[in-house]
Amino acid sequence: DHGSQYVSDVFQDEIAFLGIKSSPSYVREPQGNGIAERFVRTLKENLLWVRHFDTVEELRLALLEFKETYNREWIVGRHGYKTPAQVRKEQTAPVSIAA
Repeated sequence: DHGSQYVSDVFQDEIAFLGIKSSPSYVREPQGNGIAERFVRTLKENLLWVRHFDTVEELRLALLEFKETYNREWIVGRHGYKTPAQVRKEQTAPVSIAA
C-alpha cells in the first residue's frame, strides 16, 4: 500500500527514529502484504499467544530468540522447503564466473 500516510514525512521520520527500514511493496503486488500477515500469524501462534511476558525486556529477548530460531530452523515452502538462513546464504553467495 502506497497510501499517503505511509509516505508522509511524519511516518517516515517515526520509522527512522524506531530504526525500521522502509521497504514498501510494489504497486499491484499485494502478496507482500499477505506474506507479512502470515508471518505475524506465525509469530502470534508460536510465541505471543503461548507465553506471558512480565516485562518489555523479557518480550524483547523472546522476540530476538524467535527471530534466530525462525531464520535458522523454520522450513518455508515458498523458499523451496529451505530455511530463511539457507536462502539468504544462497542469495548473497559470490557468483563464480567460468572461464
